[in-house]
Amino acid sequence: MGGIASIGVPGLIIILVIILILFGPRKLPEVGSAVGKTLSEFKKSAKDIMDDDDDKPRKDELKEERKEA
Repeated sequence: MGGIASIGVPGLIIILVIILILFGPRKLPEVGSAVGKTLSEFKKSAKDIMDDDDDKPRKDELKEERKEA
């Protein structure tokens, strides 16, 4: 199974129409804004976690250098 990448344009259009029917045109900007903020926060958190993982070996190396000195 290809997952979300295999939905394609027709599938996305159907999803957008269903969302429009469920939330209505007045609530749609609020929903879009909330989804955008959520995705932004998720990306920020994921980047912070990845940066922390990248920094961990450096911190371990610094600790070893301090012990040797």
